Amino acid sequence: MKEPTQRQREVLTFIMDFIHSRSYPPTIREIAENFSISVKGAYDHISALKKKGKLKFEDRRSRTLEVVCSDDEWEYNNIIKIPILGVVAAGRPILSEENWDGTIPVHSSFLKKNRQYFALRVKGDSMKDAGILEKDMALIQKQNTAKNGDIVVAIVDEKVTLKRFYKEANRIRLQPENSSHHPIYSQDVRVLGKLAYIIRAC
Repeated sequence: MKEPTQRQREVLTFIMDFIHSRSYPPTIREIAENFSISVKGAYDHISALKKKGKLKFEDRRSRTLEVVCSDDEWEYNNIIKIPILGVVAAGRPILSEENWDGTIPVHSSFLKKNRQYFALRVKGDSMKDAGILEKDMALIQKQNTAKNGDIVVAIVDEKVTLKRFYKEANRIRLQPENSSHHPIYSQDVRVLGKLAYIIRAC
């Protein structure tokens, strides 16, 4: 039997987290809204997960999704609590107050081994064309280097921002993904980490 695709894993994890936090499963429409896809798209994902033995549900009844934990991979023992460290600007840089602000649960299958992660809430709209929206949660893999084109969390003038990274001849360009915003240019940029995932605000 084929393993779930990356997006199917994301859908399955969303369903598990939803059930864990609310004690009942989401509707197909709630899944669609969370991932900004059509209801049919959401149904196709859960149908595929059903065929792969990861879900059970009844077609004609609402909130009948049931996760099938047939192997250790999807047990909640593998949920990692990632620390939330404040707010990152996807607009003008704003000061990120590195205070512990709770945690967000992430399944270990989404995380690389021997890597550290933290999460920041997104403020602003300068990265909207990359699918990063206000109030989303950015899951960041800690690292102090970046390649051209990476989306990074970086410190510029003691302020933290989320932008696409480009190294130019004598400066760094932090490029927004929204034509109404201007790039940030600086010779003094400190990379804190690279974007791993965006968790959509419900």
